[in-house]
Amino acid sequence: MLVPKLVTTLKTYDRDQFLGDLTAGVIVGVVALPLAIAFAIASGVPPGRGLWTAIVAGFIISALGGSRVQIGGPTGAFVVIVYGIVQKYGIDGLTVATLMAGAILVVMGLAKLGSAIKFIPRPVVTGFTSGIAVIIFSGEIKDFFGLSMGAVPSAFIAKWQAFAAHAGGITPAALGVSVASMAIILLWPRVNRRIPGPFVALIVMTAAAQLLHLPVETIGSRFGTIAASVPHPAVPHLSLAQISAVVGPAFTIAFLAAVESLLSAVVADGMIGSRHRSNMELVAQGVANLAAPLFGGIPATGAIARTATNIKNGGRTPVAGMVHALTLLVITVFVGQWAALIPLSVLAAILVVVAYHMSEWRTFLTELRSPKSDVAVLLTTFLLTLLVDLTVGIGVGMVLAAFLFIRRMAEVTQISSVADESDEDAHAGDPYETDPNAMHRRSVPKGVEVFEINGPFFFGAAESFRDTIGQVARKPRVLIIRMRYVPALDSTGMYTLSELARRSRKDGTTVLLSDVHMQPMVALTGSPALTEIGKENLFDNIDAALARARELIGVPVVESASGAGGER
Repeated sequence: MLVPKLVTTLKTYDRDQFLGDLTAGVIVGVVALPLAIAFAIASGVPPGRGLWTAIVAGFIISALGGSRVQIGGPTGAFVVIVYGIVQKYGIDGLTVATLMAGAILVVMGLAKLGSAIKFIPRPVVTGFTSGIAVIIFSGEIKDFFGLSMGAVPSAFIAKWQAFAAHAGGITPAALGVSVASMAIILLWPRVNRRIPGPFVALIVMTAAAQLLHLPVETIGSRFGTIAASVPHPAVPHLSLAQISAVVGPAFTIAFLAAVESLLSAVVADGMIGSRHRSNMELVAQGVANLAAPLFGGIPATGAIARTATNIKNGGRTPVAGMVHALTLLVITVFVGQWAALIPLSVLAAILVVVAYHMSEWRTFLTELRSPKSDVAVLLTTFLLTLLVDLTVGIGVGMVLAAFLFIRRMAEVTQISSVADESDEDAHAGDPYETDPNAMHRRSVPKGVEVFEINGPFFFGAAESFRDTIGQVARKPRVLIIRMRYVPALDSTGMYTLSELARRSRKDGTTVLLSDVHMQPMVALTGSPALTEIGKENLFDNIDAALARARELIGVPVVESASGAGGER
C-alpha cells in the first residue's frame, strides 16, 4: 500500500504523542549533528553537505516513508562508495549518481520490489557491512593519531603501508583529544542516557581544544566555515557520457539505500510492535535521494542507530523524524559557523566507535560456524569489499550465493526410477505400504519404464535428470515421467522434457507425463514442449498414464478391484 505512515498516524494523533515526538526529535537531531558532519568528511566532501543531507533527506524520509519511526540521513554504509565516486568522478559525478539512484529507488517502490530486498542472503549483508566498517576505521587513522602525511591512498593495503611509513609523525595533542573523546562516548551513558555521548564529546573536546590552544587540525583549518544560509537548489548539468559513467555506482547506491533502510525498518518494527510498508519506504528513499543532491547533499538512507535512539526517547510517529530534521536546520543556520572549531580528531573518534558497532563482529564470528558454502560467501564478500571495491564485493557475493542456492535446490530435486517400488515385499512396513498412490499397488507391464521427479524441475536439476534417464540400459517402448511432487517447472525443465520426447521418438519410445500439477500444466500450455510431447500424452494420475501405456504396447486392460489398470 503506497500510503505514507504519516497519513495513517495523524488520524489518531494527540498532544501527549506530540510531546513524545518533540522530545525524541530534538534528541535525535543533536545525535545526528556530529554524525552528519563526520560521515561527510569521511566521504571526501565538505561537512555542510552532510548536514543538508540530514536536513532535506531526513525530513522527506519521515514525511513520505512507510515506517512510523525511521530516521533518515547520511550513514556509514555510504562512506566507501561516496568516497570512491568523488575520487573518480568528482562532486558532479556523485550528484548525478545520487539522482539516478533516487529514480531507481522510486521505480523499485512503484514496482513493489520492497519484499524482494528481504531475500538478500545474510552472509552477503554481514560481509559487506563488516568490510565497510573496517574501511571506515582505516580511513580515520590519520585524523585519530594526527599523522603528518599527505593524501591517504584509497586502496586498503596501500593505505596501511602509508600509515606504517608515517607512524613516527603522530601528533600527541590529536591523539589525546581522540582518546579523551572516545572515553567520553563510551562512559557518558553511565552518567546520562538521554544526552548522547558523541554530542557531549563534541562540545567538551572542542571547548578544551580552544581553551588549551591545542595544536590540532579542525574543520575550519581544512574546509573553512560552514555557510549559515540555506543553499539554493541547483540542477546539475547532465550529459549522456556522465550518466553512462555512473550507472554502476548509481545502482550500488540504490541497493545500499534499499537494504539499509528496510533492515532499519524491520529492526524498528520489532522494537515498537508495528509493521512498515516496504514499497512506500523505497519510494520515500527515492524521493529523498532525488531532492538532497539539489541542495548539495549526498546519498541518504534509514539509519538504524538513530532510529533506535528515536524509539528509546519516545518517538512513535513520523513527526519525530521531521522534528529531528528541523532541529538540525536550526542548529546549522544559527550556530553552524561554530562547527569550524571542531577538531577532526573528535570526529575520528566518533567514527571509530561507529565502525566498531557497525562491524557486527559477534555476528561475523557466528557466521564463520555456518555451513562452508555460507562461510565462502561471507569471506568472499568481506575480502572483495575490503581489497577491491564495494560494488564488486556485493555483486560477486550475490552471484556466488545464487549459485550455491541453485546447487542446493538441485540437490533437493531427485530423479529416480520407480521400478523397485513395484516390489510389494520390499516395502512391507514402510510408508509405501499405506500410500494408495504407491507404484507397488500397480502393475507395470514389460516395455514400460516409470521415472519420478521429486522437487522443482528447473535448470539446476535438468542435468541430473538427463544423467538418470541416460542410465536406462534398454530403450523402453513407453517412458512415463511421474511429476506428482513437482511444484514448479521452468523453461529449462520444459526444454529438457521436449528434447527427451524428440530423442525418444527416434528410438521408438513414447514419453508420457503423469500427475502434472497446476503450475507445470500452465507452464506447458501453449509451449513448444507440449507440442513435442503431445497433449494426449499428459495425464492427471498414474493410472491413466499406465492405461495409455498398455494401449500403446497392445496389452489388454481390465479394471482392478482398486480401480487401477492391470494386466490380464
